[in-house]
Amino acid sequence: MFEGNSALGFCMVLAIILFSTKALGLVFRKLGLPQVLGYIIAGLLIGPAIFGLAGVSLIGFEGQDYKSFLVLPEENALSIFSKIGVLFLMFSTGLETNLKELKSTGLVAVLIACAGVAVPLILGLLISLPFGNIGLGTSNIYRGIFIGTILTATSVAITVSVLKELGKINTKLGTTIVSAAIIDDVIGIVLLSIVTGIAKSGSSEHLTGFAWFKAQWWGTVIMIVAFFIIAILAGWGISKLFKWLDNRWPTTHRIPVFAIAVCLLYSWAAEEIFGVADITGAFLAGVVLSTDIRASRYTDQKVEVNTYTIFAPVFFANIGISSITFKDLNPSILLFAVCAVLMGLIGKIVGCGAVCKAFKYNWRESAIGGVGMMARGEVALIVTAAVTNTALGENALPQEFMIMTVLLILVSSVLTPVFLKLLYGKDKGGLPAAGSGGALADGASVETAEPTQTAEGAETAPAEQSATDGATE
Repeated sequence: MFEGNSALGFCMVLAIILFSTKALGLVFRKLGLPQVLGYIIAGLLIGPAIFGLAGVSLIGFEGQDYKSFLVLPEENALSIFSKIGVLFLMFSTGLETNLKELKSTGLVAVLIACAGVAVPLILGLLISLPFGNIGLGTSNIYRGIFIGTILTATSVAITVSVLKELGKINTKLGTTIVSAAIIDDVIGIVLLSIVTGIAKSGSSEHLTGFAWFKAQWWGTVIMIVAFFIIAILAGWGISKLFKWLDNRWPTTHRIPVFAIAVCLLYSWAAEEIFGVADITGAFLAGVVLSTDIRASRYTDQKVEVNTYTIFAPVFFANIGISSITFKDLNPSILLFAVCAVLMGLIGKIVGCGAVCKAFKYNWRESAIGGVGMMARGEVALIVTAAVTNTALGENALPQEFMIMTVLLILVSSVLTPVFLKLLYGKDKGGLPAAGSGGALADGASVETAEPTQTAEGAETAPAEQSATDGATE
């Protein structure tokens, strides 16, 4: 409909994306579902996946013509906006990470998080083995590991909103669930860097010098360890500079500008130099700058305005536009998607619930702990986008598997609030309160975070800010 290779033509594309994502996001929010699902559905409706097959589409035809919006030989404008969006999302998540809180969460939250990663990862790998006919199985074990990695992601936004509604957010169990979900995401991001880095290795033909070194599996491991060491050491100096800027010029625009520059620098260095996922660099940049609470909150507010106004909607819509197609959809992929979703739900409930039971919670409380870790959101989409990247070569997961992640988000988003309300509905006396900020199972305490402003201007807890589906109008 529009001349995509012109600047104004691309502006029209952005207008269509922003209007459709916001409209569908509000509809899904009214239905009690995550807005991020509305963004993806909007991409399906305006892109070639559905109506494009009939020759009627606002953006592109036959799945790939949207790439006429070229600005670079290998990239297109939508993919560049999407890349900035995912980096800003992870940067914002890092800014909202409270290191002091994570240190004080205690052993139970850490073990719940570890179980919430390990069990879905193993189940995802196992369920992939019988599906060699769709490119999984023992013939490509990396793809099975990628499936498990996608299933490890946890989105705490839905759980937090339900716990707040039920008045259980500051109970001992409620605080433990929230803390475990944050740790779960940290472990998942590190795991993503490791598996994608190793998947890239091994193709050392025609490579020499440093490129050959990074192509070896042991070289990949060394580079990943080196990245975290150098990033943390450099981060110490950057955080000191960040605090100095905040003390000298508090709440000025130069602070978020400096922070965004650090985010982009970390992302570039992670991917291009160390072979680590760029989203890991963005997340770690946010963690480094989160040490100054006042400056990080101010920066997060400014970054969120840009992220949720334009870049994040483009990222999620582009998933529907470019990553999901129903043309020649293999029934085996649909069958696998259903099986993988079941494994993802069961893995969280069994793994996290078992750890709760081991720490003397009763059966109902253990079930609440497992269900509370079950919800998925934008982190699962980000991980999926990373493992379907063509830079992984033949190990990359085909784009058709994006339907699995969308289905996982939809099912978990619907079931998590229902199950939590049913389980808490049997709670007559109430679980013991956590006191000031919430005492954890092992006696540690966490200060309740103060609310901050989202990009839409509404007050919300920091734990909710990191998820698009948790943002409020």
